[in-house]
Amino acid sequence: MIRLVIILTTISLIAAVALAKVYDITKVRIAEQERIKTMNGLKAVLPPFNNDIDKNAKEVVVGQDKKGRDIKIKFYTGKMDEKPVGVAFEMIAPDGYAGDIDILMGVSPGGKVSGIEIISHKETPGLGSKISQDKWKEKFKGRSLEEGSKFAVKKDGGVIDQFSGATISPRAVVGAVKKGLELYKKEFSNGG
Repeated sequence: MIRLVIILTTISLIAAVALAKVYDITKVRIAEQERIKTMNGLKAVLPPFNNDIDKNAKEVVVGQDKKGRDIKIKFYTGKMDEKPVGVAFEMIAPDGYAGDIDILMGVSPGGKVSGIEIISHKETPGLGSKISQDKWKEKFKGRSLEEGSKFAVKKDGGVIDQFSGATISPRAVVGAVKKGLELYKKEFSNGG
C-alpha cells in the first residue's frame, strides 16, 4: 500500500512540474497571441491610429455587480499623430438569447459609433449568430445617441434591422451599444 502511495505521489509530482514548465514556456506566446487578437479588434472598430494603443489603456470602474464587485472597463484611445481619433472598449450584452454577447465597440471623438466587433457569443447558428456578419455590423457606423428612441431594432420602432425569427440577439447588441455610447458620453464628455 505504501509503495502505491509513493508511486502515485511521484507521478503526480512529475506531472505537476511538467505542467508548470509547459505553462512557463507558452505564457509569453499566449500573451502575444492575446495582444494580436486585441490589436486586430481595435483596428476593426477604430479609424487608423499610430500610437501604442494597448500600452496606454485606461481602466475605469463603471459600477458594481450584484455581488458588490467592481465592474471595470478598459478604454483604448486611438491617436493619429497625437490627435485622438476614437476610443474603443468592450461592452457585454447580458440579454442575448443564449447568454452574454461580448462586443468591442469604437466611438469617434464626436460620439458616433466608428465600428463594432462581436468578440464572442453563443447565439443560435443561422439565426442569432448573424450578429457577427459584417453587413449587419456596418449598420452601426455613424450612429449616435442623438437618434434617441430610433437607436433600436425596427421591431421596436428603431432604425436597425433585426433578423427574421431572431430579434432577441440584435436587440441585445443594440441595447449594449446604446449603453456603451451613454458610458462614453459620461466618461469623455468632460475631458474624461
